[in-house]
Amino acid sequence: MPKISACIISYNEEKKIEACLRSLQGIADEIIVVDSLSTDATLAIAKKYTDRIYEQKFLGHVEQKNLAVSKAGHDWILSLDCDERLSEELKASILNIKNNLDEFDAYKMPRKTFYVYRWLNHCWYPDKKVRLFNKHKARWGGINPHDKVIVSTWKIKELKGDILHYSFDSISAHLQTLDKFTEIGAQEIIKRGTKVSLLSPWTHASWMFLRMYVFRRGFLDGFAGLVASVLSFVHVFVKYSKVIFYYRQASQKNNP
Repeated sequence: MPKISACIISYNEEKKIEACLRSLQGIADEIIVVDSLSTDATLAIAKKYTDRIYEQKFLGHVEQKNLAVSKAGHDWILSLDCDERLSEELKASILNIKNNLDEFDAYKMPRKTFYVYRWLNHCWYPDKKVRLFNKHKARWGGINPHDKVIVSTWKIKELKGDILHYSFDSISAHLQTLDKFTEIGAQEIIKRGTKVSLLSPWTHASWMFLRMYVFRRGFLDGFAGLVASVLSFVHVFVKYSKVIFYYRQASQKNNP
């Protein structure tokens, strides 16, 4: 039977990491935790579930997750964030195919998000993610902070059951993450030298809102769906606005 290495990156996740680690019991043959120098009880909690803990100053979401994969002792990787856990149905799906994992190179599964007070069944769902993969056929890529698993083949199968994503406990928490992630995203755009115009914040942000609230029927998620869609609009608008401000500040410095 192929063995599975669960890989997790963490930083000050004492409130959520234990539920994540507990959901991996009976599924993962080893658990790898790469921690970004947490100052809370994250490491003490993690030590109850694994001794494969590595401390590394944060390198970036993609880089940190690939580092965790490099520490894995098995070919098959199951990757979760600390605010995620496996549903019972998903755990059963993984156990059902564990003996025959090698029939495919990667497995994707839907992710359902709990937002403040309710599950979002539309605007961020099904949000299918590849999270179980052969490390010789796939790796973490994408653009920080929006990492994704890139599979080198088309041999990908979808599993039944959800990754349960306990995202934001409050609007304040969403806004704090928004500021941090828009900064990372803006720096990635600048690093790539992508050209933006004054219309970019509006066009990209408007498309995000329409996609979530209208096309994915986020309006069926009630007030929480509206707030999530509006703040997603704000996220994209602020990210591109930060890029414009950066370019203008750099231009002023070069042409005082």
